Amino acid sequence: QGYQISQYQQPIVGEGSITIDLADGSSRDIGIERLHLEQDAGKSLHDQHPSKSYIDLNRSGVALMEIVSRPDMRSAEEAGAYVTKLRSILRFLGTCDGNMEEGSMRADCNVSVRRPGEALGTRTETKNLNSIRFIGMAINYEVARQIEILEDGGRIDQETRLFDTSTGMTRAMRSKEDAHDYRYFPDPDLLPLQLDQDWVDGLKQNLPELPDALKARLINDFGLSPYDATVISEDRATAAFYEDVAKGRDAKLAANWMTVELFSALNKLGKTLAESPITPSQLGELV
Repeated sequence: QGYQISQYQQPIVGEGSITIDLADGSSRDIGIERLHLEQDAGKSLHDQHPSKSYIDLNRSGVALMEIVSRPDMRSAEEAGAYVTKLRSILRFLGTCDGNMEEGSMRADCNVSVRRPGEALGTRTETKNLNSIRFIGMAINYEVARQIEILEDGGRIDQETRLFDTSTGMTRAMRSKEDAHDYRYFPDPDLLPLQLDQDWVDGLKQNLPELPDALKARLINDFGLSPYDATVISEDRATAAFYEDVAKGRDAKLAANWMTVELFSALNKLGKTLAESPITPSQLGELV
């Protein structure tokens, strides 16, 4: 178990894009190059012992999607927004619970820097980041590290790195090859996989309402601001809770009570919305 393969030239899922929303109210499209379908091979644990690494095989053989993005992100903020949006879509589809701390979703972050007007610089890849916060910390550290090296007249080595959560720093693990160095070749033991177009079309027609469509509906039908609509549409259960609260009531006021008062109270209690002692009907009575 733990079979790994890259559908490098003929991926089952090809190119696409995801629109991310940023804190300043702007949005950007982030390209997706391809999606590989394989199996999880387990993971290495480098933060359990000062001088040893451990291998965790608990997820070995579990179905795995590897989603390869285009180099369209320009900051740690954009990378965090991208992973947040991607996680939201996967949760809406029911294909992944998105619990990064439990290993259901991880990110490998490629980082490079360049001077204005120059081509993309040499990249490093920081492996197995398991939270949005750690993604931001690792990227910001790598950006600062690479800039310092270049300004001192050095050069960036293309390599794989690890992020140390206790220090907030990355460290080198191994040199990183280019794609042609992997020597891709067809696997003779795999039979051709042919997907019927009618089956694919049927999947498209039966997709649930996804975050962007839900956000647009909250803005158009409930009159919410883009910010409130973004917060509420990040999770399907959150949206369902809100719609129950807002039913027959002032929709904007319901959003304020939920995103400000209720979320703040739950945060202080260390509870999620699913654990809320307040039901939608009870909150609605306060609106």
